[in-house]
Amino acid sequence: MQSTSEPHTNEEYTLPSTEVLLAGTLALMTGHVQACCGTHREAMVGKIVSNLATLSADPMLSPGFKTLLWSLRGRWLNQTPADALQPLPATERHLWHTSPEVVQ
Repeated sequence: MQSTSEPHTNEEYTLPSTEVLLAGTLALMTGHVQACCGTHREAMVGKIVSNLATLSADPMLSPGFKTLLWSLRGRWLNQTPADALQPLPATERHLWHTSPEVVQ
């Protein structure tokens, strides 16, 4: 049992939504470098491009930062074929991980 004087060791953070999206995008970029196969890498690129486009339109960010994000979006967009960025039909969508049979 953790005493009340010790700090929490979990990694829960409360961040504004823009920072959450930016943190998630950075995590995807890291995952892209570490990914084992092309299929996962292409899916990550699609999400990275989408996140950067959303961030570049955020009214809370400065114009200079928005320009940087839009430029990064363009560079990531060139990392994968255009057809890989199209959403899959519902019949072809697969989960990367299966759902647990029981949730505690």
